[in-house]
Amino acid sequence: MAGFRLLPAIAVALALAAAQASAATVAIVAPTEGAYAALGRQVIDGATAAAKATGIDITLVQETCEPDSAAALGETLQAARVDAAIGFLCSESLESALPALKDAAIPAITISVRGKIIMEDALKHGWPLFRLAPSSDAEGQALSEVILRDWQGFAFALLDDGTIHGRELAEAIRNTLEERGMKPAFTDTYRPGQEQQVALVRRLKKAGITHAFVGGDRSDVAIIARDAASEAIPLTLLGGDAMAAADQPVPLADGTLAVALPDAARLPAAAEAAAALRAAGIEPEGYVLPAYTAIQIAAAAIQQAGAAAKPVAELLVGPSFATVVGPLAFTTVHELAENPYRLQVWRNKAFDVLPATTQ
Repeated sequence: MAGFRLLPAIAVALALAAAQASAATVAIVAPTEGAYAALGRQVIDGATAAAKATGIDITLVQETCEPDSAAALGETLQAARVDAAIGFLCSESLESALPALKDAAIPAITISVRGKIIMEDALKHGWPLFRLAPSSDAEGQALSEVILRDWQGFAFALLDDGTIHGRELAEAIRNTLEERGMKPAFTDTYRPGQEQQVALVRRLKKAGITHAFVGGDRSDVAIIARDAASEAIPLTLLGGDAMAAADQPVPLADGTLAVALPDAARLPAAAEAAAALRAAGIEPEGYVLPAYTAIQIAAAAIQQAGAAAKPVAELLVGPSFATVVGPLAFTTVHELAENPYRLQVWRNKAFDVLPATTQ
C-alpha cells in the first residue's frame, strides 16, 4: 500500500527525512486550508486513491496560492527529492516554483492552470511543466472545429454576452472560421442576465438564422432556447465550457449543444474507478479523477525512466499513458496531444458526450 506523508511547505528538514523513506515518491501540491481547501481535498482524495492503486508513495505539500509562498514551495519540493509533483491549482504557486523544479529535475503536472504565458515561459526556460488542464486556446479551437464541420451551408450566428471571456471566445471562433472561408450570417452582443430574450430571437429569425453559438452563461442560453421555442423559431444552440453549471433558474432545453470538458465520472473508461471511489466514500467530482490520472501518469513515467535510465520529464513526452479517463499523451510542447473538449448534448437532465464519429 502506498505511503502517505504530510509535508508543510515550511518544513524543509522534515521533507529531507521523509524523502529518504521511498525511492519513488510523487508530491501532491494542493491547498489544505483557506478558500481553496475543498478543491484541494478533491485533489488529495483522487491522488491518494491512485497512489494506493499504483503502489507509489506520495508526499503532501501545502499550496497556499499566495505569490510570496511560491519560492518556498519550490525549495521544499527540491529538498524533498520527489520524482514528480502533481496538482498545482494556482498559477501563483506554480510559476515561481518551476525554476527550482528544473534544477532538481522534478516534472510538474498541473491539473488546473490553463494560461498560455506560463507554458510559453516554461518552454523558453526549460522548466519541466506538463499540463493535464486544457490550454486557454483549446475551447475556441474545439468550438471552431465543430462549427466548421457541422454548420456548413447553414445560416449561423455568433453571439456574445459582452464579457471579456464571451467576447474573446466569439472573436477567436470568428477569426478561425473566416480564415477557413466560413463567415457568420449574423453577429451580436446581447445583454446578459435578462429574464427574457424575445427581441434577440426575433432578430435571429429575421436574419434567417438556424444555428447560433452563444458565448455566455448557461442561464442565458436556457432563456434564449425557451424564448425561441415560444416564438416557434427552430434554433440549434451551441455553448462553451460555461454550460457546465447549475440547471437554473430556467431548465436547459433538451437538444442544446455544448463543447465543454466532459464530466470525467460519466466517461465509460472511468466507470470502474468512479465506482471504487464511491465505495470508499469519495465522490468522483471536480479534481478527483484528474488528480487520479496525474498520479497514474507520473507513476508510469517514473517506472519507465528508471528502466531506461533517463530523466522522468523526458519519458513524459510522446508515449500514451493508460489512465482512468482513457489513453493520454503529451506533445513536445508539453500539452495534451488530444484536445479534451468534447461535443455534448443536453438530454434527460445531463450532458452526454456524443460518439467519437461526431467529434
